[in-house]
Amino acid sequence: MKKQPEIHFPCLTVRELAQRLNCPYEGDGETKIWGVTSLELAQEGDLVFLAHRKFKGFLEATKASAVILQPQEIFERLPVIRSENPHLTFIRAVEFFWKPYRPEPGIHPAAMISPSAKIGKGVSIGPLAYIGEDVEIGARSIIFPLVAVYPRVKIGEETVIHSHVSIREEVRIGNRVTIHSGVVIGSDGFGYLRSPDGTHIKIPQKGTAVIEDDVEIGANTTIDRAALGESVIRKGTKIDNLVQIAHNVEIGENSIIIAQTGIAGSTKLGKNVTAAGQVGIADHITIGDNVTIMAQAGIMKDIPANSVVVGTPHMEVREFFKVIASLPHLYDLVKDVKRLKAKIEELEKVKK
Repeated sequence: MKKQPEIHFPCLTVRELAQRLNCPYEGDGETKIWGVTSLELAQEGDLVFLAHRKFKGFLEATKASAVILQPQEIFERLPVIRSENPHLTFIRAVEFFWKPYRPEPGIHPAAMISPSAKIGKGVSIGPLAYIGEDVEIGARSIIFPLVAVYPRVKIGEETVIHSHVSIREEVRIGNRVTIHSGVVIGSDGFGYLRSPDGTHIKIPQKGTAVIEDDVEIGANTTIDRAALGESVIRKGTKIDNLVQIAHNVEIGENSIIIAQTGIAGSTKLGKNVTAAGQVGIADHITIGDNVTIMAQAGIMKDIPANSVVVGTPHMEVREFFKVIASLPHLYDLVKDVKRLKAKIEELEKVKK
């Protein structure tokens, strides 16, 4: 029998868990759950979920103690919690059994904090963090070790900033923002003019960067400050690791920007935009609301709202797949053209 681990989170019965999730359940409601994991890795005491029928084989073999299933899915071997969206319900259940590490409130004596900084209640600041002049940090925010916060930065409440993040002067960050290790916010935008003698003259980057509420920024992502005005990441947007966002870019609410995407200067993305991995977006482009950009696309002109695009240069996805479907026939087409060209030349000779 699996030994219950020593954890700080309560062991819940299936009945108690279903009540907390506001979901009906079937089977033994007194079955104890003290962990969450995948179908393949589950052991006694674990809760799992099935979102797609193609994984039904894993469900049949799982050693879990309970499962979250859609209402129409028949399964009687384990207690079942019913949900129209098992994956979303499982995510909610995870919060009852696991919490990410968070340090206790307090300022470590090895932190370097300017006397003019304003630190809210319940803030945690780790060792060797640097907090510059006139910085404001809202209540219950967490600054992990080795974070550098330049002067006049404003950080909202319940924001978490992980180690080795650099936040440049006058950047503004909202509430409940999560910034992962290695992120740089407010570095100079890449702006130069070529002088008559061929040298590059730097354009001063005197603007700032604004990160609104409930944004998450993945590790080693960079967000440049504006040359003039603001670079803005609107509320609810989630940015993956290794993303480059240039000066004066604006990303609309609840957008998803996936790893290795690069967005050039002064480009505007609407609400609910998804840019998949390794997307490249040229400068001064406008992308409408609800646009999906598929992986490795190259965006060189504006995209209207509600579009799905792919390819370099990009095209609407249905047109793209028509083009792809025609590729195997191109060689035969070339041969036909050559043959027709030869016949035309023969006819022209006869005509002469």
